[in-house]
Amino acid sequence: MGVIDSIADVLEASSESPHRGGADGDSSDGAYWCHDCDERIRDVDVAGDGTPDCPECGEAMKFERSVGSTGCAC
Repeated sequence: MGVIDSIADVLEASSESPHRGGADGDSSDGAYWCHDCDERIRDVDVAGDGTPDCPECGEAMKFERSVGSTGCAC
């Protein structure tokens, strides 16, 4: 059963978790997006507590991805 166990281990390890952080282990809750310009800024890269403005067009960006959702905001 070695092959079956190996496949099961790979599938288990690759499943998505709602508690994933970034590549460097930070705990991002999502990202700010400007859909008009396709700009994205992760929440952990934003200075301060307010919603950032898009660096391209200057409009307020929209936060996407709730804390409890699965998958990645990227």
